[in-house]
Amino acid sequence: MESLASITAIIPTLARRLFFLVLLAFVLPGLVGCTSIDGPLDERDPWEAYNRAMFSFNDAVDRNVVKPVAQGYHDYIPDPVRSGVSNVFSNLDDVLVTTNDLLQFKFERAIHDFSRLIYNTILGVFGIFDVASELGLPKHNEDFGQTLAVWGWQDSTYLIVPLLPPSTVRDTTGLVADWQLDPVTNIDRESERYTAIILETIDRRAQLLSASRVLDEAALDRYAFVRDAYFQLRRNQIYDGNPPREEADLPPANGDADLDLELELELERELEGGAPPAPK
Repeated sequence: MESLASITAIIPTLARRLFFLVLLAFVLPGLVGCTSIDGPLDERDPWEAYNRAMFSFNDAVDRNVVKPVAQGYHDYIPDPVRSGVSNVFSNLDDVLVTTNDLLQFKFERAIHDFSRLIYNTILGVFGIFDVASELGLPKHNEDFGQTLAVWGWQDSTYLIVPLLPPSTVRDTTGLVADWQLDPVTNIDRESERYTAIILETIDRRAQLLSASRVLDEAALDRYAFVRDAYFQLRRNQIYDGNPPREEADLPPANGDADLDLELELELERELEGGAPPAPK
């Protein structure tokens, strides 16, 4: 028992929590897999019963905790400060972007994104100012989930993990890998690390307030709407904005392609480095 305790003690806290999340993600679908779902089954979402339950849970947490905090952050923190915070996290993210560029053998793009990192770190005062975009080096979006897709893991099962955004098995696997390289999750002091993670979460959620308003105003199946928009967005990101025409999107579950496109564009604009919108 003492040897087991000593082994457990040396496992980093973050690694243990990541392992628990991944284990939860793969065990719970089997526990709820027998639950019936009305309507035709989407082949991308065989664990729909579990995913809908987790979507409802995450949505409740978001509506009652995360969104109100993000709204307050948006309303009361001056726009230049929020822009600076967003830019700093975007600059740190370029470490992951450049790494995944190289893993995908996109060497010209890697030079572009590494140049962004250097310019914004040095000239932009550790990323507070997005100098690179003004110099003609726009923000790109790459992560290990996209790298796995480029390596051949094209199709993947839709998956919602508690307290995390919509994903797939592939993208959740990629997220765990990205966490190992993310400068934010590798901050040495635990208090500073969790403070940075919480601030980044609030900042990202504040950037998505416009997208959530589009979703809230649409009279439709919110779960299916988010799922379809997610698959469209990820496919667009994997192919760097130029997906093959022969790989046509599945029709939206709500039958409203315009709303799906609007949410997709809003999500993409916000997630690919846009500064927080000005208060209304």
